[in-house]
Amino acid sequence: MSRLVTLAFFAAVSTISLAGSGHADSLIMNTAPEIEKTLSNYNRPFAVRYLEDYDNSKFDNTTGIDAEAARSNEGVKHIRASIKANKRLAEKLKSRGVDVKDIVDAEQAADGSIIFSVN
Repeated sequence: MSRLVTLAFFAAVSTISLAGSGHADSLIMNTAPEIEKTLSNYNRPFAVRYLEDYDNSKFDNTTGIDAEAARSNEGVKHIRASIKANKRLAEKLKSRGVDVKDIVDAEQAADGSIIFSVN
């Protein structure tokens, strides 16, 4: 029984450790300089999330808690500039009906794909 408890303990600690490192990586890769660098040469699949009311989107009505803080106006300008510098990405977004001036955020997922938030 002691071995089973010890094994379960180490399995739980390993799982928690791995989950924490993946989350930390995703936080770092979504900081302003990192996401801008990624967008400037990004050529992979992406998703588009349409925001109904961007000004009030910082509050998530489904859970009643504040969602992740929105990017500053300056941060949004830098994201848009990085996308415009990447002509291939700008064209792909345009072909999906997304105008770069309507993008208000970009987040990189753990799998490397990007989610663009559009107002």
